[in-house]
Amino acid sequence: MFDLKDLYQEVIVDHNRSPRNFHGMEDANRTAEGFNPLCGDRLTLYMRINDQGVIEDVSFEGAGCAISTASASLMTEQLKGKTEAEAQSLFNGFHDMVISDVNTPVDDAAMGKLSALAGVREFPSRVKCASLCWHTMTAALANTDETVKTE
Repeated sequence: MFDLKDLYQEVIVDHNRSPRNFHGMEDANRTAEGFNPLCGDRLTLYMRINDQGVIEDVSFEGAGCAISTASASLMTEQLKGKTEAEAQSLFNGFHDMVISDVNTPVDDAAMGKLSALAGVREFPSRVKCASLCWHTMTAALANTDETVKTE
């Protein structure tokens, strides 16, 4: 029988094997670097945000585990067309989801495909893998030059 965990696993495997928006961006007006020293995940996030604060394009480059790569790929898909405030709200929802108790229901309607990453809350050491790109995104929104580290 096919269950939701199988579907979520397929989403993660697909986004790891064929990450969406995996490329540099020469016309980015926001960039940030992220690094997880515990496992070596590393990424550069590129964003192009227009004068109205809308994320017109977002991409990433780097190397990391399947969870890190899938999370960045899923995140970039979700961010396109969002305002900076909506992106921050999405970060808050994602972060709450991955650090919540394993028995806390996931709001699939609000999280969409990002719900596939809810399983990392069963493995606390993997939460940092899933959240690295998200913390890097908040640094890009803040336009900071410091490398984000998940330690």
